Amino acid sequence: MKLYFCNTAHVSDRESRIVPAREPVRCAWAGSDPLYQAYHDTEWGVPSKDERHLFEMLNLEGAQAGLSWITILKKRENYRRAFDGFDPEKVARYDDAKVALLLADAGIVRNRLKVAATIGNARAYLALRASGRTLAEVVWAPFGGKPRQNRIPSMGKVPAKTAESDRLSKELAKLGFKFVGSTIIYAYLQAVGCVNDHLVTCFRHDEVARLAR
Repeated sequence: MKLYFCNTAHVSDRESRIVPAREPVRCAWAGSDPLYQAYHDTEWGVPSKDERHLFEMLNLEGAQAGLSWITILKKRENYRRAFDGFDPEKVARYDDAKVALLLADAGIVRNRLKVAATIGNARAYLALRASGRTLAEVVWAPFGGKPRQNRIPSMGKVPAKTAESDRLSKELAKLGFKFVGSTIIYAYLQAVGCVNDHLVTCFRHDEVARLAR
């Protein structure tokens, strides 16, 4: 019997070492869930003035009240299906029969007040547009239309609300929107990129800052 040996003399030390890819440094809240990390890496904090996206996120942030964001994130596609892609014109026409279907849908948070709020928000949105204003104009007004680039060193320094979220909360409530308390609205402002609250240690901080230029 012959024994064959692989000659590795020609392989350099660099080639012979397998170096695992280094995981990027993220904001701590992104955790280890791939869905959460993807949201953090591609969407959270990116400046948005897209009306459909702004309307969707306003309702999803409201649906989160009392829950974790990952709970809503995992149900996001179900929400899009259940609420017709967050088309305000369609949602505004929902009747009692549709509400009953939504409250029986295990794919979303079956909370009557939150379901009613989404329908009411669609009607408030249409009234806003009929007045000649856009949701983007209202949302970005406290910032003069430009994202605020914060430099936050740690999670403990991230505010729960600010003067801008207080102002926008009151404005949205006056316009007829529901589940728009200041804390919910600050989370919304973070999500749609009115503020860049990625920690300075996070790889996305500078990337998101560049998007705002």
